[in-house]
Amino acid sequence: MPRPAARLVGVVVLLAAAIAGFALWTRRSKPAPAPAAPLPVQAGPPTVSAPPAAFVDITREAGITFVHENGAEGQKLLPETMGGGVAFFDFDRDGRPDLLFVDSRPWPWSQRRDASPPRSRLALYRNLGGGRFVDVTEAAGLIVDIYGMGVAAADYDNDGWIDLFVTAVGRNHLFRNVNGHFTDVSVSAGVAGRDDQWSTCAAWVDYDRDGNLDLFVCNYVRWSKDIDLQQDFRLVGLGRAYGPPRTFEGTFPYLYHNDGHGRFTDVSAKAGVQIRNPNTRVPLAKSLGVATADLDADGWPDLVVANDTVQNLVFHNEHDGTFREIGATAGVAFDAYGNSRSAMGIDAADFRNDGSLGIAIGNFANEMTALYVSQQAPLQFADEAIVSGIGPTTRGALTFGVLFFDYDLDGRLDLLTANGHIEDEINKVQASQQYAQPPRLFWNAGGTGGREFVPLAADTSNDLFRPMVARGAAFADIDGDGDLDLVLTSVKGAPRLLRNDLKRGHHWLRLNLQGTRVNRDAIGASVEVRVGGRMVRRLVMPTRGYLSQSELPITIGLGDHAQVEELRVRWPDGSTQQVPHVEIDRPMTIVQPR
Repeated sequence: MPRPAARLVGVVVLLAAAIAGFALWTRRSKPAPAPAAPLPVQAGPPTVSAPPAAFVDITREAGITFVHENGAEGQKLLPETMGGGVAFFDFDRDGRPDLLFVDSRPWPWSQRRDASPPRSRLALYRNLGGGRFVDVTEAAGLIVDIYGMGVAAADYDNDGWIDLFVTAVGRNHLFRNVNGHFTDVSVSAGVAGRDDQWSTCAAWVDYDRDGNLDLFVCNYVRWSKDIDLQQDFRLVGLGRAYGPPRTFEGTFPYLYHNDGHGRFTDVSAKAGVQIRNPNTRVPLAKSLGVATADLDADGWPDLVVANDTVQNLVFHNEHDGTFREIGATAGVAFDAYGNSRSAMGIDAADFRNDGSLGIAIGNFANEMTALYVSQQAPLQFADEAIVSGIGPTTRGALTFGVLFFDYDLDGRLDLLTANGHIEDEINKVQASQQYAQPPRLFWNAGGTGGREFVPLAADTSNDLFRPMVARGAAFADIDGDGDLDLVLTSVKGAPRLLRNDLKRGHHWLRLNLQGTRVNRDAIGASVEVRVGGRMVRRLVMPTRGYLSQSELPITIGLGDHAQVEELRVRWPDGSTQQVPHVEIDRPMTIVQPR
């Protein structure tokens, strides 16, 4: 039994930890400036250097003129600081990734809305090749006046043309792609949602493996202008500010089952994805990000939902059309101290090339980006942000978008964070914070020199690292040279299209999977490539980051290896396919055997 003195020390330690946890838990509802806590550090400086990033801003020369509109006029309404979805997808089937931006708009009660000519709140740019784009929004039939948020693109009817789902404050919109022209089928398909709902992220996923893509849609908080103004959240010395979601009620997500023939059924309740606060019985979720992945390698897609100021949720697929929520027992619901964080964007990948899964989640300022990594026991994760090398560097930033992608084609997935505060004058009350913040890029060293992730210096002479109020982020090979380019969106500002000009001479695979007995986009399939004696695994999961989507084809860096020893596809129905003849350094299509 511990001695009395030892018990007293233990009580003091526990009390200190509780006070620290409570301070972190309330950090968004106590805006007064406070001294920054010491940063967690990894022992010793890095002993390896990351390859330089060579991203060049080509937004203007590419023909991108889109500028995000959030409708802000000083009332500080929460949706104004949260939008900015973007998607890379090939809408015209010419083999080049096109680009869609989701805009918001002036509020219905705004006088400015009456004075400005109406325009579409989507902007579709066709990829002409060679880094050039042209606005085809009107010609493609995407004229819609909504307060938009996010986007998810997929061929839900398996006709060979990628369709669009756009989330919004109010009704959502499903656009069916008919030979490159879009038709709004939201109401007839049954996925419009409600006028009083605020939807954020969405993901296409065949959760019941019937070959049809279903739709999971996250909602944020119960919101209206009146509810928002009643909060009267303020920052000392600045006046009214954007309020924390902690003071708003939570919401339920939508899960729509694809019944085929263009119709969906809302199965949210019976599928088990409507979680209530155990104390108040009101809806718990305040969701901004969703990742679909097979967490326990049982062949069925699971869902991980990033929630703002409440616990993250993990929906384990029970193989019978239902899900079981296991976020707390899986170790993903909270931080290491049992606190909820302000989670925004999310991505998941086998970044170690060892079969373990990493789930990266962007969090609020003074909360480091989370990196939950699967452990030896099935469905067990631990936050390894600090030991992996991303924790200290990300703690000061307010991170929305997160992306795993291989910027140098060495075969290891690197990590990008898109950052920016919600308050434009935050520096006046918190000297350590800025409204515009530089994106950060972490090179995956793969354990070289004892390091896992090595942060690149945020050199503002590099276009990638210039500060911006970033939200959405996505990647695609826009110019056909094999490496992955980036797009970042900004609240009430212009996006940044970044061409990857890093030339290391590395080889690559670019794989376009086409399902026949599964969904045509092969969403949920995985690719396993043995190269240089190691196995590299990648998942077909275009929904990534924050409100955004990256391209469907999979790019796998091979480094200096000019051939692969094995390539195997695991299709969403559980079948596997060996690919005998593998083409490198050029696009390759793999069709599922019938």
